[in-house]
Formats: sequence, C-alpha cells, structure tokens
Amino acid sequence: MSNTLQIEFHGVRGSLASPSTQNAGVGGNTSCVEVRAGQQRIVFDAGTGLRTLGDRLMQEDRTQTTILLSHLHWDHIQGLPFFSPLYVPGNRIDVMSGPNGHMDLRSALKKQMSPPFFPVSIDDVAPQICVRDLGANERFNLGDLRVTTARLNHPDPVYGYRIDFAGRSVVYATDTEHYSCIDPNLRRLAEGADVLIYDAQYTPEEYCGDDGPSRVGWGHSTFEAAAQLASVAGVGQLVLFHHDPKRSDEDVVDVERRARLLFPCTVAAREGMQIRLASTTERARRRTAA
Repeated sequence: MSNTLQIEFHGVRGSLASPSTQNAGVGGNTSCVEVRAGQQRIVFDAGTGLRTLGDRLMQEDRTQTTILLSHLHWDHIQGLPFFSPLYVPGNRIDVMSGPNGHMDLRSALKKQMSPPFFPVSIDDVAPQICVRDLGANERFNLGDLRVTTARLNHPDPVYGYRIDFAGRSVVYATDTEHYSCIDPNLRRLAEGADVLIYDAQYTPEEYCGDDGPSRVGWGHSTFEAAAQLASVAGVGQLVLFHHDPKRSDEDVVDVERRARLLFPCTVAAREGMQIRLASTTERARRRTAA
C-alpha cells in the first residue's frame, strides 16, 4: 500500500463550465479534485470534471469512491449524473456534505436527478450510491485518512475539508470569501497544511469594484487573500483554484505571477495537474539515503 498522497485536478473552473480555445491550457471544467491515499480515493466536488475522472475509473479495477461536496451549487454537482461508475452494479459511491439549510443531501440530489432536469432518478442507482449528511464541523476517519470539515463563508452554506494521511495534509477551501480579515475557522483548518487549494476567482480589483461591479458578498475570494491565508497558516504550497469562467490562459498566468510576489510557493490549478506528497517517513528515508 502506497503512503504517498496524490492530488489530481480534473476541473478547476468556477461558476460555469467554459471550454474555449482561450483557456484550453488551464481547462474549462468545473470543480473536481481527486485525492488518492493508500487504499482510499477521495474526490472534492462533483463538477463537470467528474465525468472524465469517471471514464478513467471505468478502466481501473476500483469500485469505491468517496465524494465530498463543498456545497450544492450547480458547478459543484453537475458532473454526478454523468459519473459512469455510478451506473455499474457492484460499485459503491459515497457522497457526503454538510447541512445546506434547506433539505437533507439525498433529497437535494434527488431533485437534481429527476424530470424535467434529468431522465434517470437517483432511486434507479440506489444500490451504488450511499449518501451521508455531515455535521457543520465534523471529524471522521476514512480508512487511514483523517477528514476534518469546517463551515466557510458563502451565500449558501459551504464546507472546507482537510485530509491528513501519513503525516501529510491537503486542504480544499473553495467558494469562500475573506471579508475584512482572515476567517479564523479556515485558518485553523489550514494550519500547517502541505497543500492549500483555495478559491481565487477574482482579482483584488474585481473584488472591490475597481474593475466592473463590486463582488463583495458574492462568496468568492482573491489571490491576495489566498496568499495572506497561506502565509499566516504556514502552508507549504498554495494552489489557486475556481478560476473565473472568463479568465483566459494568459489571464491565469498573470494571476499566478502576481500571487507569487506575495507567496512564492504558489501555482494556479490546471486540468491534469498532479501533486505528489511522500509520507513523512518516506521523506526522512530519502534524506538519509542522500
């Protein structure tokens, strides 16, 4: 069993899928991040990027996947009905999220997968899908993984997640707003994380209204706030995520450049990008061997 924590990005766009020639390098699919650790596979969000992940999993001898939903806005769930493993008898898809303030998670997903929105009901795939409602700030284990949740700032309830495995950690915090100070809940969640995947949909100029309408209160953040959080939380690497649908490849590179002036170990998420984190034991062995 591998002690490496592996992260792969299948969808990095925010709000709306926006494939075009201008953003082919970054990608146009919405939020979907795969984390593999030991025998576990965790997927953050089920945006349109989930479809391509599902097609790949159909070629692998793996039958269990856990999906942690940050919230239920369209760009974070639209890929679920198109996730091929969901339709294969014998597979198991665990879908989890925190309270949304309106209905339980199964009822919400059933609304999505019902006429006139979709021809296949969630009841038709009931043997393959297991839905679990999480608490707003819950900690639990998935095999050898430790999962911590935290409620973040968004017009509808949204949740960030931290995964700890073999001494390494990744935090997923999208669709959250910084307001006038760093969110203390998010700072605690991200403290000392190896990788922080963070919503940077807007530039500071867009957020405050110097470039177009003010985005204050829209539930998204900036690369500037991302860098501030990464610095105070002692994060190893910052990954800018949830790119605005109109942001071209060139624009994303410029955002990445500006962010690195504030926090050098920053990268903008791109579809297909992978990050591998060896366990602390493996890192120590390599240093000794060197």
